[in-house]
Amino acid sequence: MNKETENITKTNKRPASFNQKDAGSVKFNTQKINAQKAIQAPKQAVSKIVFSRALILLLMIGLQIAAFPIINVYLARYVPYAMEVMTVLGTICVIIVINKDEPAEFKLTWCVILCILPILGVLLYIFVQSNWGMIGLKHKVSKGIKATQGKIFTSKGTKKALEEESWEIKRFAHYMDNYCGFPIYHNTKTTYFPIGEEYIADLVEELKKAQRYIFMEYFIINRGEVWDSVLEVLKEKAAAGVEVRVMYDGLCSLSNLPYSYPKEMAKFGIKAKMFAPIVPFFSTNQNNRDHRKIVVIDGKVAYTGGVNLADEYANLIDRFGHWKDGGIKLEGRAVLSFLMMFTQMWNVYGKEDLDYDKYLLEHVDRPNKEHDGFVIPYADTPTLQKEIGKTVYSDMFAQSNHYIHSMTPYFVIDREFLTIMKYAAHRGVEVKLIVPHIPDKKIPFWIARTFYPQMISAGIKIYEYTPGFVHSKVMVSDGIVASCGSINVDYRSFYHHFECGVYLYKSSAVMEIEEDFQETLTKCQEVTIDYYKSLPAYQRAIGHIFKLLAPMI
Repeated sequence: MNKETENITKTNKRPASFNQKDAGSVKFNTQKINAQKAIQAPKQAVSKIVFSRALILLLMIGLQIAAFPIINVYLARYVPYAMEVMTVLGTICVIIVINKDEPAEFKLTWCVILCILPILGVLLYIFVQSNWGMIGLKHKVSKGIKATQGKIFTSKGTKKALEEESWEIKRFAHYMDNYCGFPIYHNTKTTYFPIGEEYIADLVEELKKAQRYIFMEYFIINRGEVWDSVLEVLKEKAAAGVEVRVMYDGLCSLSNLPYSYPKEMAKFGIKAKMFAPIVPFFSTNQNNRDHRKIVVIDGKVAYTGGVNLADEYANLIDRFGHWKDGGIKLEGRAVLSFLMMFTQMWNVYGKEDLDYDKYLLEHVDRPNKEHDGFVIPYADTPTLQKEIGKTVYSDMFAQSNHYIHSMTPYFVIDREFLTIMKYAAHRGVEVKLIVPHIPDKKIPFWIARTFYPQMISAGIKIYEYTPGFVHSKVMVSDGIVASCGSINVDYRSFYHHFECGVYLYKSSAVMEIEEDFQETLTKCQEVTIDYYKSLPAYQRAIGHIFKLLAPMI
């Protein structure tokens, strides 16, 4: 690392702007943060190991290895019959896999596992496919979607304004509204935050203005200075009679928050719940997590993006160098779509259901006299095979004429999406991608790097964010279209997780995202073939080996 890079790293660990004017009244005590992390670290490490998908896989492998001596010693006479049974079961599973409506990469992964490790493969396949939790999820999500049909729609003013636009946006809006259920809005103001510190500071200030209700849905909430500052406001608002609801993914109970945390929140008048709580050895839907980041305040303001409520997202702790993240705020009628998303997800788990009509039909617009382009808030769910997030990104590549720029923390994709990207570059479109230089998860990072040679040869330019870790999930094209939300460019976001985002067309936030991309680019190093060849051989080898399992990682 040269001196210039070292300087970038030092100056980006804690942007001063957050602790000054942008922070508002949010103040942080770093000594307290470090003390809390030191106490939680051992417990978090044990929890992550005990309840991880990796442990389940290791147990299955152990069972495969243990089976051989047991069979040889005690069941030698039955070995031929056992092998025949396993061969039949494996063949049946392969036939089922081949005929499933899934990407080819998923099918290939399962077929290889079933052929190489018959005992492990069959048991693992049965375990994954017997996803009883997903059956319940599908029913409840479908019930929520059906119950909210017709309660949000494109206004007459928006339709009239849309008539003057290109046929590309008209057709895309038609698809999103009629097929996916997410209308396009014209009367919404957008504010983009290029860094997590600014996002959190603005969020806290808006929370203080709440008068009716605060709805929050996050993938990660972790105790620390960021959450403490938010929680302090939530307590005050709940005491003042504001309806406060907080939902977070059940994985938080393994390492971040105690399992009984919703009961602790109830003491302050805050209604909290976990999405898909993890039950050791009984939960079957570990893959289908609530990865969304949504805040709705009084039906007037909504937030989304990549920022979770934990200290690393404000660069208060240094985990992987500088944490580059971002988010967006909506003010206006488009908030209605995020209100719908939250109420649908809230009703998926727990006994108490929200009354959709109470919130959706009594939605309150924040006046917005100046039209700020068009926006389409959208969500994705693994319970419906629509792959909306992937479709939004694919359409942006397909419609791009001059450039398409993207930032993503994870880049583990199927051949179909890679072909779409390469085709854009072959058409002469400038395709640039920013990924982390310091990873938070090494295996996915090494898999991502295996795509470098193909992409470079196709004319796609790749850049690694030298100061640290990029967690932003943004894409911008031609200065006209952009997307900001929780969706990564990887299998998990495209196929497994519950996700959300905002599609922007001719909004002021579009160029703000492009400016952020260009600013971030100055802190990156371009990836070349020579750079890729200089990477440690073991990393490249591991990346290629685990690429086979990429759809399941």
